[in-house]
Amino acid sequence: MSQAAMKASDIAIEVSGLSKSFNGREVVHDLSMQVKRGMVYGFLGPNGSGKTTTIRMLCGLLTPDSGEGTCLGYDIRRDADKIKRRVGYMTQRFSLYQDLSVRENLEFVARLYGMRDAPGAARAMIRRLGLDGREEQLAGELSGGWKQRLALGACTLPNPQLLLLDEPTAGVDPKARREFWNEIHALAADGLTVLVSTHYMDEAERCHEIAYIAYGHLLVHGTVDDVIAKSALTTYTVAGGDLKELSAELAGKPGIDMAAPFGTSLHVSGRDKAALEASIAPYRARDDLHWQQNEPSLEDVFIELMSRSKDNFQ
Repeated sequence: MSQAAMKASDIAIEVSGLSKSFNGREVVHDLSMQVKRGMVYGFLGPNGSGKTTTIRMLCGLLTPDSGEGTCLGYDIRRDADKIKRRVGYMTQRFSLYQDLSVRENLEFVARLYGMRDAPGAARAMIRRLGLDGREEQLAGELSGGWKQRLALGACTLPNPQLLLLDEPTAGVDPKARREFWNEIHALAADGLTVLVSTHYMDEAERCHEIAYIAYGHLLVHGTVDDVIAKSALTTYTVAGGDLKELSAELAGKPGIDMAAPFGTSLHVSGRDKAALEASIAPYRARDDLHWQQNEPSLEDVFIELMSRSKDNFQ
């Protein structure tokens, strides 16, 4: 196999210039990106920013108005049916049958996909996901975390090459979320490519790469470290004093793009370091306030991008 062919085989998704409008409103604008095979790729952004539309266009589930690309080696326009057969899609809302048992749901999905040994496939998935002992429990009686695990089992049962997760852990407790992500990384290590939209920063940090989409525009993408570095934010953590009053006073001053409470402290950030330093100088002289410069967190970057993207949209 040539080097070029090997390189192409490592790419799960490659698109350029994707745009999509609904009812005259452009939801995604001129989006280009590449996702490698076996990667967990996270999409972040405000509600209504075009994340789900983007994900669905990337894998041929939605036809773009303009642009082109490939998914799993197939053209996203011409080969949508071939792509769909190789994609697992887990929505935010539990979509299996509440009045069927765990086993019955998995066997039904296996038969739907024409798997030769549906009972055997269901048993193997039950073992893999740690659902032993719950086989005959009705899906509707499961807790949020177990429902989520069952839904993941159902959409990976036919061995898709690409998995789409749309806000998969909304309303699930932290322990179940961590176990879910451990399973996602195990699947990715076996070669599955995963696209996931999330609002949780700890989940975004577990992705190999992330993309921030705001109102149809891809603002930044790369590894978490890349995204933080590209933000060029200078961030201070402030403790002591009346932080609510301080936040109100700092808001809108030159160089201060964000002043947000984090627990018992205040994060103050800006992209123009000189202007930021000038604005906070009088406050740094106060004895009741303790200022410490820190590396910006992904959440700092996320909040700053959100405030900026709202302005762009308006």
